[in-house]
Order: sequence, then C-alpha cells, then structure tokens
Amino acid sequence: WRLEPLLSSTYFLCFVRGFIFFGSGTNSTMPGEEEQTRVNPMKELVLKKLCVNICVGESGDRLTRAAKVIEQLTGQTPVFSKARYTVRSFSIRRNEKIAVHCTVRGEKAMEILERGLKVKEYELWRENFSDTGNFGFGIDEHIDLGLKYDPSIGIYGMDFFCVMGRRGGMRVAERKRHHSRVGFPHRLTKEETLKWFQQKFEGVINTGKPKNRSTFRGKKGKKK
Repeated sequence: WRLEPLLSSTYFLCFVRGFIFFGSGTNSTMPGEEEQTRVNPMKELVLKKLCVNICVGESGDRLTRAAKVIEQLTGQTPVFSKARYTVRSFSIRRNEKIAVHCTVRGEKAMEILERGLKVKEYELWRENFSDTGNFGFGIDEHIDLGLKYDPSIGIYGMDFFCVMGRRGGMRVAERKRHHSRVGFPHRLTKEETLKWFQQKFEGVINTGKPKNRSTFRGKKGKKK
C-alpha cells in the first residue's frame, strides 16, 4: 500500500497488523488551541431582571404620584412596599406603605436600563457592583429618562438595580423538583459583570467613590 495519495486526500485508511485506522488529513489545529477557542454558550451573561424603586418615606398623595411615575416608565402596575417596623424619628409606622417598586424583564428591561445609563453618561463606580455580579445606581430626576414633566406630579428620583444571570444552568437553584445549588465555576463574579458592562455599553468604570460619613458625635451638653 502506498499512503501518499491517501494522505493527500481529506480522509485516509491505514492498515497496520490487521487493524484499520481511520483519520483526517486536514486537521491543522493543535488540541490545546481548540480548547482555548472553545467557549461555553451557557455561560453567556444576560440581564435577568431590572428593579425600579422609589422610596418616598410616607404614605399618601406623594406615594400615589410616585406610582404614576413608575407606571409611565415601565408600562406595568407597580407594587407598594411597607415599613418593617416603626421609626418615630422618620414618622413612619409598621406596615405603612412608604415605597413603590416594579420589576421588569426581557427587552423592556434592557431598554429602560440603557435609558438610565445614558443619564449617567455610561459611567459607574466600581463600588456599584456587588461580589455576586449584580449592580445598581440612582437617578436624581425622572424627567432625564425622557418622561414628560407634569406639574401635578413633580420630580422624583429612583433607584435602578440589575440582577444578572447566565443563559442557562441557573434554574437548578430555583426549581422545586431536584433542587440543587449552582456550582462554583458557574456562579457570577464581580469581574465578569464589569467586563460585560464595558463590552455591552462601552461603559467606563470609576474607582474611589467618596463615602458619605456622618459627623454626628452625640448631643453636646452638661451632664447632670
């Protein structure tokens, strides 16, 4: 057997001591290179949900107007949040409605997120990102998002919080049957979300966010 014409073809057969070997003659990549270029599509980062929150701190007309702002932004019916306990210094009682929020998913969530990042000029602090891969930021005025100003409503600020996930494999921790934990290699990290934000929105990450520290050191007065 002459193997020269067989080796020049795409596939060839080789007979050695009664055994038949079948191989390819066009494999030019090394095994190590193939492993480096291989990417698991189930590890692709996606925006799982976006939570928009406005905390008024009191119930009544102001809270109702804040709910109208969120409904205009998301097109969904918002949900009211109640106080967990009574705080007399803030004049709030337990189980009193003090905030309103809404959860958005899918393409609508990406649209609202991009509008919010446009207000921030696509710049976020590194401290905005948590160790579990989620991030959040705040908007001072809702009219910056493109909503029309209404004198009867006023101007409200709001909080954006983004919960990140992967394309697949995260449901094992949420399902009822065969409940399990997400493996450590599949969990989200802060660095992955930072890289996703920079590639997806061409965002800028700033470091050294100033911390607001209280200068209150107790009431000054003479001891009796």
